[in-house]
Amino acid sequence: MDTGARGDTEAERLADDLVRSARIRSTAVAEAFRTVPRHLFLPGVPLAEAYADEAVATQFVDGVATSSASQPSMVAIMLEQLGLRRGQRVLEIGAGTGWNAALMSRIVGPEGVVISLDIDEELVSRAERNLASAGVDGVTVLCADGALGHPDGAPYDRIVLTVGSWDVRPEWIEQLAPGGRILLPLTVRGSQLAIAFDAPGDGLLHSASVRSCAFIRLRGAGAGPEVTIDLGLPGWSVQAAEEVEVDRDAVRSALSEPGRSWPVVPDPGLGEADVWDGVGLWLALGDPAVFRLLATGEAAGSPVGTSLFVGRHRDRVTVALGGPDGFAALVTDDAGSGRPGDHAPVAVRAFGSGGPELAAELMRRIDGWTDAGRPHASDLAVLAAPRGTELPGGGAMVEKEHVRLSVRTRG
Repeated sequence: MDTGARGDTEAERLADDLVRSARIRSTAVAEAFRTVPRHLFLPGVPLAEAYADEAVATQFVDGVATSSASQPSMVAIMLEQLGLRRGQRVLEIGAGTGWNAALMSRIVGPEGVVISLDIDEELVSRAERNLASAGVDGVTVLCADGALGHPDGAPYDRIVLTVGSWDVRPEWIEQLAPGGRILLPLTVRGSQLAIAFDAPGDGLLHSASVRSCAFIRLRGAGAGPEVTIDLGLPGWSVQAAEEVEVDRDAVRSALSEPGRSWPVVPDPGLGEADVWDGVGLWLALGDPAVFRLLATGEAAGSPVGTSLFVGRHRDRVTVALGGPDGFAALVTDDAGSGRPGDHAPVAVRAFGSGGPELAAELMRRIDGWTDAGRPHASDLAVLAAPRGTELPGGGAMVEKEHVRLSVRTRG
């Protein structure tokens, strides 16, 4: 069996698919996808799976994935965001399988430099083996805590994280060359956003582009706080704004008091992306009292869990507006159509004594999102600056440990 020839064919097909879907927009990224064989970075994985547009988990700890080969379409999107040029110096945080570093090395060429860091020695060794198997010699892989960057190789024209981060570390900013760009999956009010920040020299980071994403989180010194809060009720958890102390007892109590639901008219036709990065993110930026409610396992199959707005496999998630005496959440209005899940009309349900008033307010805010043109992650502009820096008004302020963010819709 000529695996090499088949791999070349699969690489061509994947690149063509990503060009047609506009995930790949540049000649340089297309050429890298066609010439860097993904299957060599996933030894033992069947070719069809290696070249499918899906992430492939490659390491587990206690049943939880701690490393993966990212979804090819997401890799393409981020490479386009990164805007690599020949001869550039690149620092990657999160080596993974080595495939992303190999793609970047192909783009920057032999005159460029790619340094890839990972905190896990096993992943570093695996990435080195994969790179050698693919004949890539333009990448240096080091075992180090990526939160600290790699000052010995600085400054970098580009810094890219292939792991999710809660904050923008000062070490990364310091190691970025003037006029450089840093791209990272950043947690913002419960959503993870791939933000490409430019550093024009005014002391601020300006977003060049924002995209939705989902990555395994950074480990080590930059791990940040846990973003998912267990409610102490099997299968139930919430994700809330950074500055909010969730009253778990109040949410748990309100869950036991599901009340009336009202259909949202006209039906906004929402899907899972809307809950995370559309209306959910827009609502969360406007009010820290907005949170996501998640149900997994048996909770997802309970009467309340199955009514939550959207789900992947058995898990369910929705967006809710909280108050001192309850909350209101987006749910499916299955009674109105008989159609389950994402395709059901949208309703708002009250939970707890304060739920009805919050339900009315939540519906008003959903109307506001619709009137604003249904903005999503890609419609956002983000400024980042060191904590304590004054930022222009007109946007939601999100405080991190090291930076503050101003987030607004573009235009």
